[in-house]
Amino acid sequence: MIEVPVLDMTGKQVGAEKVDPAVLGGKVRPALLKQAVVAYRANQRQGTVRQKNRAEVDGANRKLYRQKGTGNARMGPIRTPTRRGGGRAFPRRPSDFSLDLPKRMRRAARDSALLAKLESGKALILDALKLEEPKTKLMHGLLTALKVADGCLLAVAAADEMVWRAGRNIPTLAIKPVAQINAYDVLRSRKVVFVRDAFAALLSGSKQKETA
Repeated sequence: MIEVPVLDMTGKQVGAEKVDPAVLGGKVRPALLKQAVVAYRANQRQGTVRQKNRAEVDGANRKLYRQKGTGNARMGPIRTPTRRGGGRAFPRRPSDFSLDLPKRMRRAARDSALLAKLESGKALILDALKLEEPKTKLMHGLLTALKVADGCLLAVAAADEMVWRAGRNIPTLAIKPVAQINAYDVLRSRKVVFVRDAFAALLSGSKQKETA
């Protein structure tokens, strides 16, 4: 069993949660994690680049001057790829870089990434998250008290506008509902902070998947 510390908003430990590694797949799978990260990053590529070939640039298609007798190097049309302003010999075209992973693989990769964070002590549970107003100062004070101000992923049970507005100006903080977390989100963050109800929802969903 893995013990995950439970902290309050002042950074004081008020308990611990025990997690069975079998609920999150039992072991970390590096190959699956790499596959998930490569697919995620590939799906972020727009692939909208487009360059012109020699048939698409402006300019006449005639030979600039005769082949011999001018004292100049031989030269073809102005649109040739060898001249400045000419078309590209092998222009880049729009491409679809997207990669697809089955839903079960995406979930398994997420669970494997979470298990890696739990085993390395890079995850903790926040007992409750209550902000009086959406102020960045309050969110930064909370992260400092939890000792995660250098970078973390904050997993909440559901989208909360006040929490999002309080943390949107902190570049080292990512806030996501637990249902939208993927392996890349977990791996790129130094630490993962779960609100207690979000952590309970995560474990219940993983248990249902395991029994299905």
